[in-house]
Amino acid sequence: MAKKVVAFGEIMLRLATPAYQRIVQATSFEVTYAGGEANVAASLANYGVDAHFVTKLPNHEVGQACRAFLRKYGIKIDYIKMDGDRLGVYYLETGASQRASKVIYDRANSAIAQIKLGEMNWEEIFANADLFHFTGITPALSDSAAEVVLEAVKAAKKSDILVSCDLNYRKKLWTSEKANKVMSGLMEYVDIVIANEEDAEKVFGIKADNTDITSGELDDAGYRQVAQKLIDKFGLHKVAITLRESYSASDNGWSALLYDGKEFYKSKKYNIHIVDRVGGGDSFCGGLIYGLLSGMNNKDALEFAVAASCLNHTIHGDFNIVSVDEVNNLMSGDGSGRVQR
Repeated sequence: MAKKVVAFGEIMLRLATPAYQRIVQATSFEVTYAGGEANVAASLANYGVDAHFVTKLPNHEVGQACRAFLRKYGIKIDYIKMDGDRLGVYYLETGASQRASKVIYDRANSAIAQIKLGEMNWEEIFANADLFHFTGITPALSDSAAEVVLEAVKAAKKSDILVSCDLNYRKKLWTSEKANKVMSGLMEYVDIVIANEEDAEKVFGIKADNTDITSGELDDAGYRQVAQKLIDKFGLHKVAITLRESYSASDNGWSALLYDGKEFYKSKKYNIHIVDRVGGGDSFCGGLIYGLLSGMNNKDALEFAVAASCLNHTIHGDFNIVSVDEVNNLMSGDGSGRVQR
């Protein structure tokens, strides 16, 4: 029987400029749909997991198109509520070389931001579930969305379900002070935390020593301290930290750490020439969750997650549409990119 994972959050209409154009140049946009938790569900569905995405979508053609997009990639949509007036939008200007990518949000008053306590039947949603996943983006959408996330994690713990959280701090949605207050209250119910180089500092004030993300200089020992402090502070089972060395918008070094309270694990590093980096962290989350739920040990689950997200950086769009076999091939050392016939 396939493992069941529930992910809850916002999905948006993604409008990306084609061919690395700037927004002021573009006369058309490439249309897909994306959001932190939906991206994780897409990875898991692709790996054969029973992945359910919970959200609210407006009951008009755009909301229906979004729901169809999710279904196309094998994501279960049974618990999506069709209500509200609008779907959030984000515009992506894809950077290259020394020009950074830019994201512009148009998500105020989206259907999911207006969700209220009691709208979702969590007892039904969590029936036979193995893990619940959310990100720090969802409680940042509105006070009511934060209340529903708290409602969900309490219900998950009542049902004895593992809970994973990608901190995913977004300065355009809330302040560090508010993020600290809200996320600290949620951490009581979380088992696995995933963060990047900045999240722990922006949300909890826990900073890695001897690190400069702008210059791309990352010190592993500093992030081990971060992971240790997060586990000590919140009693977590595991902390994973993705490590991105930004040589330019087009070329990054990519690796990760995992700490289980007893032992630290460090993945191999991939030097990636990037096609599309948005959703890279989500594909890491999906890979890590798959690895852990499928019985891999901590080291192998970490390596699977990093390899999966490495491949995701080579695909247009947020969803990581690669197979388990493709990830395993990269893990085993086949990163040549040679044509397979």
